[in-house]
Amino acid sequence: MGPEDLDEVLAIERASFSMPWSRGAFLYEMQQNRVARCWVMREEGRVIGYLCLWEIADELHITNIAVHPAHRRQGVGRLLLQGVLEDARERRLRLVVLEVRPSNTEARTLYEGFGFRVIGLRRGYYYDTGEDALVMEAHLDRPSGEAASAGNPQKA
Repeated sequence: MGPEDLDEVLAIERASFSMPWSRGAFLYEMQQNRVARCWVMREEGRVIGYLCLWEIADELHITNIAVHPAHRRQGVGRLLLQGVLEDARERRLRLVVLEVRPSNTEARTLYEGFGFRVIGLRRGYYYDTGEDALVMEAHLDRPSGEAASAGNPQKA
């Protein structure tokens, strides 16, 4: 992701979240936060999804992931997450953590498919609604549900 992507990223951000990140927040992550990494996924030159994370020591913290409304339920989020997790495993990172609204069942299902499990709760995390956040983690040194099933078919 670069500054030239921000108009499209911000449109997706505003369509996806009740508390969207600002242009300044994305610029800070890209230009000043040394542990932050942000990626976009394109189709025919247009940004259709993005993912931001922090990499600290041998851990990743996913801070933001969203897909353009016209491209949801087409595997874009899955591909973004899969790419990040595969890269992290190749580089021998150990753990990935994220927060998600309990009411966001689509995201939770996606994360669970990659082996994430709920490990905690942050009370009142989302100040727009006061909703709690579920803290989820996945150990990268263990096969995830999706990664394991892709390479190792299970007997029925």
